[in-house]
Amino acid sequence: MSRLDSFIRRMTAQRDILDHVCAEVAKMEGPVIELGLGNGRTFHHLRERLPGRRIVAFDRALAAHASSIPEAENLVLGEIRETAERFIGIDAALVHADIGTGYEDRDAVTSAWLPDLIARLLRVGGIAVSGTPLDHPQLQRLAPPPSVPADRYFISRRV
Repeated sequence: MSRLDSFIRRMTAQRDILDHVCAEVAKMEGPVIELGLGNGRTFHHLRERLPGRRIVAFDRALAAHASSIPEAENLVLGEIRETAERFIGIDAALVHADIGTGYEDRDAVTSAWLPDLIARLLRVGGIAVSGTPLDHPQLQRLAPPPSVPADRYFISRRV
């Protein structure tokens, strides 16, 4: 599969899963956490799907399109692993993490700390959506919607 086709499949899976969970997240209290703002496409999508919800976005540096930049108080720049630690206990309803690189060695390092960070950011019952598996005792993997192939994008619930 070409890298373009793989990217399209990933973006389609991401959208379908976020649309799938937003109805449930809309009924929960707590902010949304976006780990990896990138150019802001997912932030913009979540802002449309969850109007009025606080969305706190994290990234190493600001590279988002002007229409997809959160308010200053909801934008946290720096190393995500370090900056997000300050938000432990925020009881997020949703944490979305799209910070994979596609390089197995780099993603293995991220997979060592990301699941624990997400578990500590989420409220009990909150939802995690990630481009990488989240293996953690407090995160129960959920089935994706039928449009998303298994192991393409991942959903978990904080138990």
